Amino acid sequence: MAGCTLDGKVAVITGAASGIGRATASLFADEGAVVVIVDRNEEAGAAAAREIVQQGGRSIFEPADVTKADDCRRVVDRALREFQRIDVLFNNAGVIRRASVLELTEDDWDRVIDVNVKSIFLLSRLVIPIMAKAGGGSIVNMASGWGLAGGPRAAVYCASKGAVVLLTKAMAIDHGHQNIRVNCLCPGDTDTNMLREEAHQLNESEDGFLSESARRPLGRVGSPEEIARAALYLASDAASFVTGTALVVDGGGLAGSA
Repeated sequence: MAGCTLDGKVAVITGAASGIGRATASLFADEGAVVVIVDRNEEAGAAAAREIVQQGGRSIFEPADVTKADDCRRVVDRALREFQRIDVLFNNAGVIRRASVLELTEDDWDRVIDVNVKSIFLLSRLVIPIMAKAGGGSIVNMASGWGLAGGPRAAVYCASKGAVVLLTKAMAIDHGHQNIRVNCLCPGDTDTNMLREEAHQLNESEDGFLSESARRPLGRVGSPEEIARAALYLASDAASFVTGTALVVDGGGLAGSA
């Protein structure tokens, strides 16, 4: 993408073994970044890093549960040991539980909040001092269209993504003076395993669920590569005057919302 190079930058990407995270890792590497892939899935994470290296890029994989402080510290320590800096943090790890508040268990609530929100806190508090010492950096958080508007049987997911949107804005205010930009992405339905998992949680067929998800002005769901390109823009110097923004990338799904 013109103007969106990441030459010489080191990017840490969570949830990077599949879906949007994997597509973003590949794109960042194509644009010159060294990519630290972070995921719980060791086989898929290692394969993602290996693929980047085989294509001429630079990447390592560090397995981690980003809801645990010790794991987050290990990720950051590895990145610094290998590459001496962190310029970009993409807090992409996420889970969904489709249920109303009456259907949710306490464990459901805690798991979604921990993965979708707490992980951002844990990693950001480690990375921000590193970025500040280096003169700046970019943090991209994964929110959702359902962080800006509610959805059916998605109570904890909407709560978590709404929290990400306002956490992003608060971080942008707190750390702008350190030349650290903090933005979030608000994708619409994107063709990933997580979207298909939603169908199973709702006891719907995948085909029917995806067909319903495509009911938006552009008439289709997004691809991981399309969301990755938006992440690249926010991570790069092309967005040098952009911070505190919730960038909607949803094929027009929210266009008619109040």
